[in-house]
Amino acid sequence: MVSTVLLCGAAAYVSSDRFKTIDVERINVREPDGTLRMVISNRTSFPGAIVQGKEMAHAGRADTAGMLFFNDEATENGGLIFGGKRGTDGKVNAFGHLSFDQYEQDQVINIDQTEHGDRRSAGLGINDRPAQSLDYAEFARIEALPAGPAKDAAYKRLEAQGAFGARRLYLGKADNDAVLTMRDAEGRKRLVLTVTAAGDASIQFLDAKEKVVRTVTPAQ
Repeated sequence: MVSTVLLCGAAAYVSSDRFKTIDVERINVREPDGTLRMVISNRTSFPGAIVQGKEMAHAGRADTAGMLFFNDEATENGGLIFGGKRGTDGKVNAFGHLSFDQYEQDQVINIDQTEHGDRRSAGLGINDRPAQSLDYAEFARIEALPAGPAKDAAYKRLEAQGAFGARRLYLGKADNDAVLTMRDAEGRKRLVLTVTAAGDASIQFLDAKEKVVRTVTPAQ
């Protein structure tokens, strides 16, 4: 279906096509100037990390499909990804993830669901991120390393330097327990509220070494 519209005396040509079904592998949504604003993709065509319109490898996206959001500068600022399958051992591995990123940083809000065999979790996470932008060049360098101790050590070194910030709050279900965990600016657990599947409730207070210093239960 094609339509033509006149606005304020100036001709504005609006073209629209209507389909009942469209089969595609990837859709790139762009501004009129070509700036990338959203990607919807299957697993095979799913992009790596895109910053200022330039793509770099992201090994953590090998098994994902979904949608990525980009800011006015064509830098990723969130997304919705998902995946799942039953392995040759018969166990299920599945996940769903919705997140929103701080400007030129990682996610500050995320909603996750994971399933690994008989272990299942689902919850909301709130994170602190540094004020400075991620070092994308260093990130790309580490991503290019082969999987192994050297790559793991490089990421741990960045983490120790505070490059990724820290998780501050988690609210959700971990296996069969409902949990609210709050952490300090260093990512250390300081307060944990738990209700087990059996209905046992507790509040734990922890010190800077994540040692429980007090536990409160209904019986106290």
